[in-house]
Amino acid sequence: MTMKCELTGKSFQTGNNVSHAKNRTKRRFMPNLQNISFISEILGQKIQLKVAASTIRTVEKKGGLDDFLLTTPNSKLPEKAKKLKKSILNKSN
Repeated sequence: MTMKCELTGKSFQTGNNVSHAKNRTKRRFMPNLQNISFISEILGQKIQLKVAASTIRTVEKKGGLDDFLLTTPNSKLPEKAKKLKKSILNKSN
C-alpha cells in the first residue's frame, strides 16, 4: 500500500539532503501515518483507516469522522473517503 492518507490524500514530498559542503541529494519527506479506528455515529460502526497525524487532529476538531466528511468538499477527498461519505449520506437520509 502506498504511503498516503486515506482521508486527505496527503502523501510524500520531495526535497534535498544538504550536506555541510552543500552537496545536494534527493530525498523524500514521508507523512506521519497512523493506523486508527474512527467511530462513525451515523453508520454505527468502527472504521479502520491509515491517516496522517495532522488529519487525526483535524477530524477531532471538526467533531468526529461524520462531521469531517460531511463538511469537506468532494474535490478534496480521495476515492475511499468519497465512498465513506456517500454511505454516510445514504444512511442519514
